[in-house]
Amino acid sequence: MNKIKEEVEQYRNIALNILKPTKLELEQGFELHRNSIVIDAYGFAPRANINIREIQKMIKAGGSYSEIKDLKEKIIMTGVVKNREEKEKFRYIFDTSGVTCIFQNAGEEHSSPLRMLKRLAHYTYVCDKMGDFLKNALTPEDILEAKKSSKHCLYFSCNGVPLLQQWQSTEEELSFIEIFYELGCRMMHLTYNRRNMIGDGCGELSDAGLSDFGKMVVKQMNRVGVIVDVAHSGWQTSIDAAKISSKPIVASHSGCFSITKHYRNKTDKVIKSITDTGGYIGICCIPKFLGGEGNINSFLDHIDYVVKKFGADYVAIGTDVAPPGEDGEKKSLRLPPSRIPWESLWPPAETDFLKNVEKSLMWTNWPLFTVGLCKRGYSDKDIKKIIGGNVMRVAKTVLNK
Repeated sequence: MNKIKEEVEQYRNIALNILKPTKLELEQGFELHRNSIVIDAYGFAPRANINIREIQKMIKAGGSYSEIKDLKEKIIMTGVVKNREEKEKFRYIFDTSGVTCIFQNAGEEHSSPLRMLKRLAHYTYVCDKMGDFLKNALTPEDILEAKKSSKHCLYFSCNGVPLLQQWQSTEEELSFIEIFYELGCRMMHLTYNRRNMIGDGCGELSDAGLSDFGKMVVKQMNRVGVIVDVAHSGWQTSIDAAKISSKPIVASHSGCFSITKHYRNKTDKVIKSITDTGGYIGICCIPKFLGGEGNINSFLDHIDYVVKKFGADYVAIGTDVAPPGEDGEKKSLRLPPSRIPWESLWPPAETDFLKNVEKSLMWTNWPLFTVGLCKRGYSDKDIKKIIGGNVMRVAKTVLNK
């Protein structure tokens, strides 16, 4: 624990040296953060260290790449349940962040229900086993209750829309959206980088937009009560989804293309289409998307842009980064070589953004995001919207009671 505490303190000092807040701004920010509903619009709960011996044992047994990958995910996602030290670290990191709720990535980047069930099962298990500290929020009211009881919660998201993929009838294909809703999923990506049967992802040069089937998917998500997420969707797909949706849609973790010319970011036209539905764009903590120095000031610049151009009601924070805590042991792990995964449609020069997170943007610095907004002169009212209120509003609007 001493090691992780020192690490967290190091990250905090780095951010403070960049922000240079006054004592008053620091006190105001910390108090506001402590007393607010804070929601990460797209993120990851603290993770356990990799048990390298278990991985090596599977490698020696001839496990396939997918088996090894699944085991690795299971360990980092559920290791906090049985290991006392990992559980203590989990609680410390979550408490330090001051985050009430994470829109948790709980579904693999795919449309296969069987593949998507794995992460969902892992996080459901963790919430069940750590009920005294963490809960699976099924409604926005559960998030409020978690805050009142000094707990934290996860609001499950999927990195794809679950589809049967037998293509015998539209109704049959759409049926798993409601099944996953019943399992707790409250937000779904329409696409993940690549084109699928719903529409074009952000990595496709064609930018062909939403398919006829995709329009049916959006309407089904509206009917069931699932938030439409276009974070990884192409610009035209995002615009088409906004036009067809009767409820707010979001880009849960992205940035502003007007600031940084990266295809994972959204143009003003796309952002406008999202805000017209009552939705929001979540600004992420990925340096490559932020541009500039790729630090906490760059991150705040993107928030400033959305607020000035579209209003404080239409921006949130979706970090898209994992909290600190995994030690260096994983660096010595040598997995068998594999082909590039289907969903990873990134130009070769762009994959470096996945490797490192700028230290001032580490997840445990969430309270300093609020301090940064104070320093930039935002009112308490607008800050509360940005750090959680806008996400809560959309969740309440979309969820069918």
